[in-house]
Amino acid sequence: MHVVVVGAGVVGVTTAYELRRRGYRVTVLEKHDVAGNETSKGNAAQRSYGVVYPWADPAMVRKALPWLLKADGPLKIPMPLSSATVRFLVSTLRYAYSPGLYGLNRRAMLRLALHSRTRFFALENELELSFDGDHRGLLQLASTPEALEHYLAIHQLLNEFGVPSRLLSPDEVRETEPGLIGSGPLAGALSYDLDGTGDCHLFSRSLAQACVQEGVKIWYGVNVRRLLADERRVNGVLFQNERGGQETLEADAVVVCAGCWSAQLVKPLGLKLPIYPVKGYSLTATITDPDRAPVSTVHDDHYKVVSTRLGDRLRATGFVELADFRRNIPEARLATIRKSVESRFPGCADLSSAEPWTGFRPMTPDGPAIIGRGPRENLYLNTGHGTFGWTLSAGSADAIVQVMEGKESPVCLDAFRPGRFSE
Repeated sequence: MHVVVVGAGVVGVTTAYELRRRGYRVTVLEKHDVAGNETSKGNAAQRSYGVVYPWADPAMVRKALPWLLKADGPLKIPMPLSSATVRFLVSTLRYAYSPGLYGLNRRAMLRLALHSRTRFFALENELELSFDGDHRGLLQLASTPEALEHYLAIHQLLNEFGVPSRLLSPDEVRETEPGLIGSGPLAGALSYDLDGTGDCHLFSRSLAQACVQEGVKIWYGVNVRRLLADERRVNGVLFQNERGGQETLEADAVVVCAGCWSAQLVKPLGLKLPIYPVKGYSLTATITDPDRAPVSTVHDDHYKVVSTRLGDRLRATGFVELADFRRNIPEARLATIRKSVESRFPGCADLSSAEPWTGFRPMTPDGPAIIGRGPRENLYLNTGHGTFGWTLSAGSADAIVQVMEGKESPVCLDAFRPGRFSE
């Protein structure tokens, strides 16, 4: 059976590996010249299994306006608003205030995240992958006593799922992260003890190489234009090759893992996916003083910036910006990220020569990813993971292959069903 996977980001590559591991013949089509070169390239580098939550959070909606009014606030919505941005915001509000939906979706995402953690350990045991990966936990700092009190509810939820976490005092925080000597306010932290780190771009490339060694074909530099389908099945894929010519590739099944570009492929088949490109920014810098740098991942709740150690590098990431597909990088965004790092880990890295990056997280308005069978019997979707693609990729890949094989998924996928936006 020949399966075509559209997209070689971290979700597409993990899906290709799971398919090949089960004996399928697999071809991956990727528009970039290497794997993991879009959203996977410069993300926050955290595999945050305990942190996952839906975008449509009533509490987040209440914080949105104050954030917008702050010059260095984490939420940015440039004017004028596009029609796509308006639709996304309206849908998000509707889902945020749907009674009980947030709690159901958060639990569903947490179950998938814990399965993903299990699958990541299996992958790392099966293969020799080089990506500066580790599992040394994540600290979510509390700048105020009120923030620490809010973390108590999260701590209780994690206990419900058997996920180790701890509420830490300021002294315990500094004992866990000795480099945290900056002047930023600190009332304590919530420690997610099982969370991990890793360079998603390097992981994607390393796993892609492992896939090729196992017989997977990955065609780079090709743009998928259309899924060739009749009323019952997808028969193949029409794509533009690296020379600009058009070719077709026959398929027994197709899995769409194209992130923000997934919706345009399935819309002609009658499925509307409201995936929005939520923009984020990062800086990657060389660590100049290892003793001053983070041990693992630290989330600064004051600036909403995540700092992660990747071997001898520091990755600092922030912002949620609704700007469609604008790839510009305003200096003000980078300045805020630098300010956060210096307020927590002063002198740890050479931020002046850090590599800037911006990318688009494929976000759904309710929060969960889109995982399941599409509008044709041999079409499947594994996309729309938002800010948690790196975290959920291994679990999502295993789940979608189980669906393809007609088996019971390792986690309930009701919250992730592709057709929910038309219900």
